[in-house]
Parts: sequence; C-alpha cells; structure tokens
Amino acid sequence: MNVLVIGSGGREHALAWKLKQSPLADRVFVAPGNAGTAQDAENVPISEKDFAGLIRFAKANRIGLTVVGPEAPLAEGIVDIFRAEKLRIFGPTKAAAELEASKVFCKQLLRTADVPTADFQIFSDPASARRYLMEKEDMPLVVKADGLAAGKGVIVCDNRDQALQAIRLIAEEKVFGSAGDRLVIEERLHGEEASVLAITDGKTIVTLQPAQDHKPAYDGDTGPNTGGMGAYSPAPVVTEEALHWIEANILVPTVHAMRKAGRPFTGVLYAGLMMTPLGPRVLEFNVRFGDPECQPLMMRLKSDLLEILNLAVDGRLDQLESLEWDLRPAVCVVMASEGYPGSYQKGFPIRGLEEAARLPDVKVFHAGTAMKDGQIITAGGRVLGVTALGENIARAKYQAYAAVKCIRWQGAWCRKDIADKAIRRLTQQKV
Repeated sequence: MNVLVIGSGGREHALAWKLKQSPLADRVFVAPGNAGTAQDAENVPISEKDFAGLIRFAKANRIGLTVVGPEAPLAEGIVDIFRAEKLRIFGPTKAAAELEASKVFCKQLLRTADVPTADFQIFSDPASARRYLMEKEDMPLVVKADGLAAGKGVIVCDNRDQALQAIRLIAEEKVFGSAGDRLVIEERLHGEEASVLAITDGKTIVTLQPAQDHKPAYDGDTGPNTGGMGAYSPAPVVTEEALHWIEANILVPTVHAMRKAGRPFTGVLYAGLMMTPLGPRVLEFNVRFGDPECQPLMMRLKSDLLEILNLAVDGRLDQLESLEWDLRPAVCVVMASEGYPGSYQKGFPIRGLEEAARLPDVKVFHAGTAMKDGQIITAGGRVLGVTALGENIARAKYQAYAAVKCIRWQGAWCRKDIADKAIRRLTQQKV
C-alpha cells in the first residue's frame, strides 16, 4: 500500500517514519514534508491547503491511505472531500473536527455530555467579557480564543488585570486573527497537565499511553505559550487506575456525545487534561496526534501503526489486538529558533545532525527544516524534536540532551527541564 502523510512538522516526520516501518507499506509520501521526511520518506511539493492537488496526487499514485497531520486541513473538511472522491483517509470530518476548531463548541459538548471540565462563560464581544470580569471576584482565570491559533490561543491569567489584558489582545487587537471573534473565559484549574490520546473508529476506542507536553516557552513552565517545547511518555502523573477512569468518564462519553450530535468521530481524540486534586478535568480536545507528544509515542509504539489506522478507517478497530509498547520511556526535546514563539529568522545552516543520529536510541525528528544547496537549514520556529529512549525517564532525558548538545545553529535554544516533573514524581514515590 502507498501511504500519503499530509503536513510538514515534527508530528508528520514521526508518523511517516513509523508508517514506513510497516510491512504493509510500500511507498510513503509526505506533502509537503521537510528535510527530515525527505530522508525517511518521499516529499511531494504540494501544500496541505491544496486539496485538489492532493486528491490528484492520491489518485495518480494509487494512495491506499492518507493520514492527516495538522488541525487546519481537518477543520477545513479535507476528510469529507477525500471521502467524496472515494479515497481512504484517516481523520475526523469537518463537523467532528469542530471539537478542536471551536473551543465554544467543545465546552458546550462537554457540558452536555457531563464530562468534567472547568466552569466557563462564552462571550461574542469584548465589552460583555469585561463587564463579566468586573462583576466577578478577582481570581485566577484562563482566557481562550474560540478558533484555531496554532496552539497559542490560550492565555493563563493570575488575576483580573491580566484577564482584561488577555481580552484586549484576543478580541480587540486580534493577535490570533478571526480565532478571537468569540471568547471562552474559564476558571483556572491547578495541578499537572497530561495528554491522553486515543484512536477511535467512532465505536471502539484504543487508548495510547499517557504523555506530558510542555507548553510554556521557558524552564519551570514560565513564559508565553508555544506549540510545545517537549514531551515525554509515559507520564507517571496518570496512573493505570486514572487512565481507566479517563477512558470511562471522558473519552467514551465524548465519543457517544459526538455520535448523538450527528458528528460521529473517527481519528485521534486527544484529551488535554489537568490532573487536579479532585481528579482529571478536560482543558481542551484536539482531533489529531499531538506535536510533540506524537514523537515519544511513535518511538515507544511497537505495534504496526499502518494496521491500526487501516482498521480505524474501515470501522474494524474491535479486531485489533492489544497494543505493544516499548517499556522504556521516551523524551522529546524541541530545539527552537531564537525569538520563537515571537518573530524569528530562518535559513541558518544546522550542524551536528549526523553526530546526534549516531547516538544509541536517538531519533531526531525534523519540524521546521528545509534543504538549500545540499544543506539542511532552519525553516520554522520549532526546528527539531530530539527524541530518545532510556531504561528509565532520567536516562531518556540524559540521552535526549546528549543529542541536543551535538546540534548547532545560530540562535538555537531549548528548555533544559523536559521530564523533570516525572523524575521528581518518581523520586518522591520511592521515598
């Protein structure tokens, strides 16, 4: 079977790399891909927005399965369009993708399905949002743009003044564009964040091992939100007991509620959770593999990803045997361009990739890279996802950062504390 992966980031590199390992896979294409996917698969110079071009390519190259990486094509209905052309594609329909594309829809569905989440209010204009804040006691809040904002449309506020400033940025200055046409203001939950992803065909749910992302830019979870500065799996904050509870009380009711709403969900259901003292609470849902969670998950998954996705597309996930995982933890450290998540320069040559690749149990997934004159250069804010396995989480962290030290370009930086929360938690459990 020929496979097409749509997208150009670290998640797409990890998916293409994993799909290529399947005995069911013949050729694996990535559109448009990056410098890393060019090494592990075959790049196709077609934009993820060019649906007509992607359909022509899929038909001309007898693509047996298309896998959509990013959220934007899903929100714009690529799955519906491919299906109308009788092409097999993995991902949710446009109606189902609204679970991520609209935070307002997501929160309303959670309320309807009685899925635990933070209390919230919805606003369609900044004046009523400000009035609400002035009448409410001063307390920590979260202000969210309704629409897609590349993982950055959430502003966590310690007090009313910060929340008022967030309203101005999102709803008046439109820093996230039309995503800020509506606002969600919700109570700020406290605890540790975790990501639980599941693959579903709308009837059967196959839950993946828990992971933990690091959204804030700087060490100690400080600084502005990013698309994610690193991740690890498994996440010890989600115990086996908690994982079963999340399946029963969050994932299953959400899939049922989506079917009841006439939006049956197939694809990846990604629950972004806060593990509060009162139990897990949904912060948000995404409708695709996380980036960077996908990278450590693909490093650890031993089962055949192509077989899993084929069964999901055909509505036969109930026939899947239990997933097999590498018992070793994996840590992914994102190396970013100077200035990210703000403005940054592109085009710097990257050195040391071969040296990093020679380290055992290391895979460098490319995100914002390109080829120029035979050299790999930076082409994005998040440039690389340096991922490593280790006998324990501390060894996996050590190995990932050993690989990071090999790699250089002008202005390269990363967080230094990816996986420290897990190491602390496991150390406390031993005491």
